[in-house]
Amino acid sequence: MSIKVGDKLPDVKLGMLTDDGMQTPSTTEYFAGSKVALFAVPGAFTPTCSAAHLPGYVVHGDALKAKGIDKIACVSVNDAFVMQAWGRSANAEGQVDMLADGNGELASALGLEMDASGFLMGKRCQRFSMVVDDGVVTQLHVEAPGDFNVSAAEYLLENL
Repeated sequence: MSIKVGDKLPDVKLGMLTDDGMQTPSTTEYFAGSKVALFAVPGAFTPTCSAAHLPGYVVHGDALKAKGIDKIACVSVNDAFVMQAWGRSANAEGQVDMLADGNGELASALGLEMDASGFLMGKRCQRFSMVVDDGVVTQLHVEAPGDFNVSAAEYLLENL
């Protein structure tokens, strides 16, 4: 069963590489006391994710924060080193926290895992956006397979 609006996020460890080294906050720790715009991508450096998804949140980051968002986070089933490199390549540092769900535990716990084996990518996370307020999902927008609409920064911004 997939997570829904009103649910508390499952407690899962994530990876985040910072200037201070590897951080492994749990979702409970990361989302506590903050209103977070969280979006997920099937993979770092993939075409749609790199050309539109992450850049949209970089471009609209200030507008999202002006509407009450405290933090913006991107999650993908990749390791923290890849997520950091992708964030740097997209000029997302300081704007978007790049969270690694290296083992796909968050994707699975959310019920938003997908099988991308046909693309030689294994188990991944579906593309989605959500607003999480102090660990509770207040908005959830899951894309239909192959689509990129409701998880875009522009869509989330319109719905805040």
